[in-house]
Amino acid sequence: MEPKQIDLNDYVLSGGGYMGESYNHKSNPDLMLKLYSTERTALSLLEYDCACKAYALGIPTPEPGELVKVADGRTGIVFRRIQGKKSFARAITDEPSRAQEFGEKFAVLCKDLHATKVDTSQLSSTKKKYRRIIQEHPYLTTEQQEKVIRFINDIPDTDTALHGDLHFGNVIFRGDQSWFIDLGELGYGYPLFDIGVTMMAVKYTPEAKMRELYHMDKNAAINFWNAFLPAYFGPGRSIDEIEDEIAPYCALRTLLVYSKLGFLIPERHPLVDRLFSA
Repeated sequence: MEPKQIDLNDYVLSGGGYMGESYNHKSNPDLMLKLYSTERTALSLLEYDCACKAYALGIPTPEPGELVKVADGRTGIVFRRIQGKKSFARAITDEPSRAQEFGEKFAVLCKDLHATKVDTSQLSSTKKKYRRIIQEHPYLTTEQQEKVIRFINDIPDTDTALHGDLHFGNVIFRGDQSWFIDLGELGYGYPLFDIGVTMMAVKYTPEAKMRELYHMDKNAAINFWNAFLPAYFGPGRSIDEIEDEIAPYCALRTLLVYSKLGFLIPERHPLVDRLFSA
């Protein structure tokens, strides 16, 4: 699809992040623009495709509008703006006493998402994605690759929706309504792929980087996580037991992040060592 040319002067900058910038329309309060940096054009095209598919599936996400381009060559997506929204991460930072409440709400949203069946011909397999990343990983030995791929091959095959980058910064809310955002890694597969992402964000992102990326206090994040786990997995299991089940999926995410972005997670993380020794 060819992006539509728009005038960036019609928008006002509202925020920025690792991937690019966000803007609100000056005269239409119902529109916002997510504009990717020049080197991430391919990601903007992918996110547009995924956002449209998520919206069509009924996954709660801001309505995508047009794929656009501005004069300097950057591409982006116009979305229907959720006025007065706030991310779970920002809300927990502002009101840390509500971390448990947001952890429980996040669990409900995740369970609904992971109960959504998809047409697997329309979305990418998260299992295949991780297998490809391991096969192409820049520092793993052949033996390490083989061990991790054996683990991946044994993961159950399911046809349920996965966010792909599921954490407290990628859910926004207003009042009683909530929406998933940043769906560029939308796919399908076993739900623990998603929960492993959340675990990495909470437990294995260094505190300084957590404040930079999510504007969150580490203690508040842990309180959120400890409320989320029993709400998602049900009663009768300890936090340690649940985390032990999620740990290999968290390790896979650390390998992906280190391979693709080169930051956040040290090369030899103890969770990754568990995969190598399996």
